[in-house]
Amino acid sequence: MALFRYKALSSAGETLAGSMEAARVEDVIARLQEQGHLPIEVGSSVGEDAGAGLAALFRRKAFDDAAVLQFTQQLATLLGAGQALDRALGTLLDLPESAESRRVIERVRDAVRGGLPLSSALEQQHGLFSRLYVNLVRAGEAGGGLQPALARLADYLERAAALRAQVISALIYPALLVVMVAAVCVLLLGVVVPQFNELLSTTDIALPWYTTVVLSLGMALRSYGIYLFMALLLALVVAFRELRKPQQRAALDAWLLARPKLGSLLARYETARLARTLGTLLGNGVPLLAALGLARQVVDNHALGGALEAASEDVKTGQGLAFALSRTKLFPRLAVQMVQVGEESGDLSAMLLKVADTFDAETQRALQRALAALVPLVTVLMALLVGIVIMAVLVPIYQLTNSAGVM
Repeated sequence: MALFRYKALSSAGETLAGSMEAARVEDVIARLQEQGHLPIEVGSSVGEDAGAGLAALFRRKAFDDAAVLQFTQQLATLLGAGQALDRALGTLLDLPESAESRRVIERVRDAVRGGLPLSSALEQQHGLFSRLYVNLVRAGEAGGGLQPALARLADYLERAAALRAQVISALIYPALLVVMVAAVCVLLLGVVVPQFNELLSTTDIALPWYTTVVLSLGMALRSYGIYLFMALLLALVVAFRELRKPQQRAALDAWLLARPKLGSLLARYETARLARTLGTLLGNGVPLLAALGLARQVVDNHALGGALEAASEDVKTGQGLAFALSRTKLFPRLAVQMVQVGEESGDLSAMLLKVADTFDAETQRALQRALAALVPLVTVLMALLVGIVIMAVLVPIYQLTNSAGVM
């Protein structure tokens, strides 16, 4: 998903401006039109200046994922207790700590009191609630079961957040180790090694080749470190901009899926998210084709997203979902077989949720195994790099001490 900035005219003639997450510009335009607005300008926020980009990175959304989950859980609980919708929304006004969140809930309540269904009121909040969320609520309203739909939606959001949190938590420690390795290498090469270079350059000792390499790297880092850092930063910015292009991102994602271990882990993770989304949508009464279109939003891997779109085309022609997924050859075989069982038994939504549970557990086990191998590997790498630098400096000093003792 990318972040797009937009300007639009409301039905009352007011100019609206804001940002919205979507896969494509066309999705932003369609969403604005669905909300009754006239799009004037829609563009990617990538081209903003660096200051604005950094500000956006640390800016907190008025209604973030945690707030949406809390709102959904509390609203489902209040509706389950028998409260009317507008009264439940009024009760929720006193719960959020942030003024921005209270304003969002107030706008939703006022729209509901004005006669709009909850799904339309949520849709008017300028992208704070995803299309997936809005359509799940709309399906619950159409089926006459808003409270059960919100309860399933809250469960879906909670499980999705838990899976995402587990993945992030598993990657934090290896990422810190990699940062430590880089920091130690920069410190040794940029600060410590140049000091020894001044000492060794005044002697006539023949330096070992690895010492010469380490000293050269240290002096280069000291003299051109700022330029190397700027070049690296520029390369990262260019790479980031290129990866925002669908073709380049799809090519990278396809390459990642083809990696023996990493590709299997990514496929399991994405399959778990996709299966839970599809199962929740079908359980709320959303038709399969519409569910496939909405579920595309949760697939971050563009190669798998393209495969899902191809599978949707096959389903349109009357093919079964399992057959359509198997033709892509990108989704795990076990998931396809379980989907086929669900289709044959007539309970596809329940089987998709079982697929999600299965691949959630497999993703956790795979992450634990990868972490168990990665942490010692990074630790050994750090010790090896530090040892090479120390040996490159101490061996000439030892030779210098011996030659001085002989003389």
